[in-house]
Amino acid sequence: QVQLVESGGGLVQAGGSLRLSCAASGRTFSNTAMGWFRQAPGKEREYVAAIHWSGTTTYYTDSVKGRFTISRDNAKTTVYLQMNNLKPEDTAVYYCAAAPPLIAPSRSSRGYAYWGQGTQVTVSS
Repeated sequence: QVQLVESGGGLVQAGGSLRLSCAASGRTFSNTAMGWFRQAPGKEREYVAAIHWSGTTTYYTDSVKGRFTISRDNAKTTVYLQMNNLKPEDTAVYYCAAAPPLIAPSRSSRGYAYWGQGTQVTVSS
């Protein structure tokens, strides 16, 4: 079992920045790929970014490339999502997710076994 707790969401003006954190517990973090997803009101949950368990490889959806950075600190069992130059269309509940052990990161929510409760990000224009 893995527990994930997100933090760092809030209200920010367009062009601003936020850093989301996701603290993991309950299983070896260092062999677990992690992902960030988001869900806006009335829309399906969508993939945002993912990171290999080693931290050496990262992946992004096109709409956030160059603006968002995913990273991890295996010693702190925490994954981060640095979000810069935020836009109103980034407004959503952001979720972190953990893949099963030694499974590569996926763009699909089906590739993840555990989910956090989510943190709200609101970007005003």
